[in-house]
Amino acid sequence: MPSVSHLFFRAGIVFLMVGIGLGLAMSISQNHDVTGAHAHINLLGWVTSAVFGAYYALNPAKAQGLLPRLHFWLYTAGVTVMTASLYFLLKGTPGMEAPVAVGSLMVAAGVLIAAWVIFMPAAAQGVRLQAAE
Repeated sequence: MPSVSHLFFRAGIVFLMVGIGLGLAMSISQNHDVTGAHAHINLLGWVTSAVFGAYYALNPAKAQGLLPRLHFWLYTAGVTVMTASLYFLLKGTPGMEAPVAVGSLMVAAGVLIAAWVIFMPAAAQGVRLQAAE
């Protein structure tokens, strides 16, 4: 499995553990004021990261080079910044709108990179394809 797949799965499982922990904390406290952050970290963090990891695992030629690594780091940092600042925004911390916006733009840029990788032929990314033996 390509290393970028492992990175996406590892980040995804960390996001899932945080999301589950946040869900448990909300359930125990009966205070659901951060449901939006919980949903974002589970869907963007766990589910989408796992989908990206699976895509690269199924398309190893597309997992080579700088672009997939840039995709991983930009997307993962964006999810981290966005969900952490969204959590604090929903808790009433002033001034969190800008970090939420920056994280959201990072996530969007990561998705655009994913779209580029998915729609472009592997050869167009500078990847040399080899015939299966």
